[in-house]
Amino acid sequence: MTDNLSQDLPQAPMHAAPDAIHIKAPQDAPIAHPSVAFMLRHPAHLIAIGFGSGLPRIAPGTVGTLWAWVAYLVLQLWLDKAQIGWLIAAGIPVGWWACTVTARHMRVADPGHVVWDEIVAFWIVLWLTMPMGFWGQCAAFALFRFFDAVKPQPVQWADRLFKGFGPRGGWGIMFDDLVAAFCALLVMALWKHFTH
Repeated sequence: MTDNLSQDLPQAPMHAAPDAIHIKAPQDAPIAHPSVAFMLRHPAHLIAIGFGSGLPRIAPGTVGTLWAWVAYLVLQLWLDKAQIGWLIAAGIPVGWWACTVTARHMRVADPGHVVWDEIVAFWIVLWLTMPMGFWGQCAAFALFRFFDAVKPQPVQWADRLFKGFGPRGGWGIMFDDLVAAFCALLVMALWKHFTH
């Protein structure tokens, strides 16, 4: 009986040197920078990469958060606060699925180009603080980016809590950003309390 696994491995000529046998195929390498083609290959990729906002090689998390900001302002033109709340509520489990699938396909446990976690987390910040002026929105953006990028406690704890591939790792991608959103909201609430 032939071993099925051995059929999948590349066969080297009998006279080849041992290092000529390559067991790991090139397609098994992690995808460090997803392409537009990769993003469009699966609906989960499109969502997780933030509809293209996560494609930039430099600061994809910041670009994804900017996209979230603009998208929220556009959503306000058609949806009321309750409808946006339902959209966010749906975006959390959908994002969990999308992040799980995309991380597995990229073969990276927590890809920087996956930005749906930033998007839905910053939507929560805006949903709970709007309406406010431009500078207030800037402050919300800066605070969220600080907690998400620098990862002081408890964000650092949240970032380390769920790791790996599969649903646990997918939730880990989302969870630290949700904690960063909570921290940004807490600072804004304290600021408002002590300045009014």
